[in-house]
Amino acid sequence: MYQLTDVSKEFRRGALTIPAVSHLNLTVSEGEWLAVRGRTGHGKSTLLNLLGGLDRPTSGQVLLDGRDLARLGDTALTRLRAATIGFVFQTFNLIPTLSAAENVEAALVPLGSRAGSGGEAGAGAGGSRRQRVATALDSVGLSDRMRHLPSQLSGGQQQRVAIARALVKDPKVLLADEPTGNLDTDTRDEIIALLEKLWRERGLTLILVSHDTTVTRRAQRVAVMDRGHAHFE
Repeated sequence: MYQLTDVSKEFRRGALTIPAVSHLNLTVSEGEWLAVRGRTGHGKSTLLNLLGGLDRPTSGQVLLDGRDLARLGDTALTRLRAATIGFVFQTFNLIPTLSAAENVEAALVPLGSRAGSGGEAGAGAGGSRRQRVATALDSVGLSDRMRHLPSQLSGGQQQRVAIARALVKDPKVLLADEPTGNLDTDTRDEIIALLEKLWRERGLTLILVSHDTTVTRRAQRVAVMDRGHAHFE
């Protein structure tokens, strides 16, 4: 699935060069659940952005199923992210003027006609998209909240919409960056249980960043980021 070889990522701040990830080597197998933890500023989110193709490494290789994300053109990289990778963020990133269903359906827009069953276009594709949206929301327990705006939903419900949005396109990989960071303890436990259930049922490769050891200890493997380097517990 993922093979990272001697990966470094640096950021420039004026005359300063800030190393975020340094000479990292990492393999993530298909269907694995990897948790990444560590202190703020030690490279957790940067690593996730590299795995998602949101950042390109300064040096080294980030291979996803044999394709080097650093060498893909912008169009090819956008298509790969749209079809293969789902993202879940701490801040939900829902569009406030769209309903839950419309927020989920937005993830299918980059796929164009491929979002329809069998690649059909027109009204048939639209009907297929709506069915996929309904199925995705049902899978996270929100079939009765499809028409609600984000402001009409609790924090936990908003994160469930965000998870449905990530999963509606049937990705191979789910990347979650502090998905419970804005939630209370009970809701945190519900969301992690949901992610674990979906991971098992769908055979996803799940890579989850969290500072919360209650969350990370449920993963199959835990990587600890420290000054841009990773070691395993």
